[in-house]
Amino acid sequence: MPTSPEENPNPNKVKSSAPARKRRLSLSDIWYNKDTQALKQLVLQMRAQSVSNSTTPPSESELSDIQTLTLDDPEPTRFSSAPDCINMLSDKLLLSVLTKVPEKQHFSNLLVCKRWCKLSGKLVRSIKLLDWEFLESGRLSYRFPGLIDIDLVRACVKSRRNLGIVMSHKLVSVHLDSGFINGGFVRKYGFLGKEVVDGGIKVLVEGCANLRRIVLMNASEEGLSYLGEKCETLQEMELHFCDDFALKGLSSCRNLQILKLVGCIDGLYNSMISDIGLTILAQGCKRLLKLELVGCEGSYDGIKAIGQCCQMLEELILYDHRMDGGWLSALSYCSNLKTLKLQCCKVLDSSPGPDEHFGSCSTLEELHLQQCQLRDTQGVRALFLVCKTVRELVFGDCWGLDNTIFAAASVCRSLKFLSLEGCSLLTTEGLDLVVQSWKELERLKVVSCNNIMDSEITPELATLFSVLKELKWRPDSRSFLSSDLEGTGIGQKGGRSLRRK
Repeated sequence: MPTSPEENPNPNKVKSSAPARKRRLSLSDIWYNKDTQALKQLVLQMRAQSVSNSTTPPSESELSDIQTLTLDDPEPTRFSSAPDCINMLSDKLLLSVLTKVPEKQHFSNLLVCKRWCKLSGKLVRSIKLLDWEFLESGRLSYRFPGLIDIDLVRACVKSRRNLGIVMSHKLVSVHLDSGFINGGFVRKYGFLGKEVVDGGIKVLVEGCANLRRIVLMNASEEGLSYLGEKCETLQEMELHFCDDFALKGLSSCRNLQILKLVGCIDGLYNSMISDIGLTILAQGCKRLLKLELVGCEGSYDGIKAIGQCCQMLEELILYDHRMDGGWLSALSYCSNLKTLKLQCCKVLDSSPGPDEHFGSCSTLEELHLQQCQLRDTQGVRALFLVCKTVRELVFGDCWGLDNTIFAAASVCRSLKFLSLEGCSLLTTEGLDLVVQSWKELERLKVVSCNNIMDSEITPELATLFSVLKELKWRPDSRSFLSSDLEGTGIGQKGGRSLRRK
């Protein structure tokens, strides 16, 4: 039977309605075919890209050309591109916008374009330098002119880039290669020389004169003097690997308030800071509020000079000190001292002397002992005699703190806060005897002291707990964990385990 042309002889066969895919036009096709509309769009895209990459806002003529090309095109092609409104903002306005971005995003903004890199660099306030050449070339101060905090220690260690060995310490972390490890982690020639460090300091302060904090290594007297003269806003400094006479340069830092001196770090480096350096420091930095001495030597004379000259000193920290015997009695000269912290000290005072030579720090409020060895009864007793006016006493992971050593703290009659953490030799009986003598105690914290048992608490101690304003009581971590796991079957032989089946 004949069919009409309008009828489909094969109803199952459906014609494809999708148009044929056009080949993308190349630049040669546009040029030879004289496609003026596509050429306009190509020019528009090139001009818009040029404006966006510029570090200055576009002129009025450039904006008018872009708008004219856009309005003349009724049907934009694939070359069309709207003008970048953000880059039409002035530098001042765009910088105001970038200041609202969180600080952690500033380094990401550096990668957007050249203009953003320059503007976002002005917002970076703190940086840790890894490449000394980046400082010497002047690129650091050019890219980050608004720096107020910089750490140069890792850049002062000579090492190749992309090394796989990292030596980490509580105070410093550096990249090393296998050549440094033989016979010691870092030898003396493994650091930049004083002349190189001084030259880098001069380049830095010429571009970043508003520094408030700096961390240096192996700087000389000349370098520190130049730093103090040019950076009048400098308030905090951390100085590694320097000698006594280099500290003369600190007298130029007239507004220095916080200072940390790192003389010796076991296995990393060793520099000499003795009574001579401490006396020079005391005479040159009389406005210090906080002083931290790490691995420094000295004796009674050095601490006495600091107490007499730095009359505004409120906080003193001694980390792994190498002080000679008798230095504790010099603390009485610190007339304004409020906080004393001793950290990682192997010996407190090897020869404290007779009791009649000890004075006391009448203004002292806090005494912290962190990871110290307290096996010397005389040294510990001398410390508490000098610090008998403290109101807060903190022990953290101290070795040798047994009942006898802890009993020496009973002379601190004005104590209001006691913190014990990681003191495994102290028992409930030793704690009870001393705590009952402190009539003004208001707060107590006992954590991870495994020889203090809940079952050994006396009625008198329980009564004291009831009147405290604050109590944190977790002495036996093992029994605390066992009570939490009770009934779960975990930790018992043949019981449940946390492994996946």
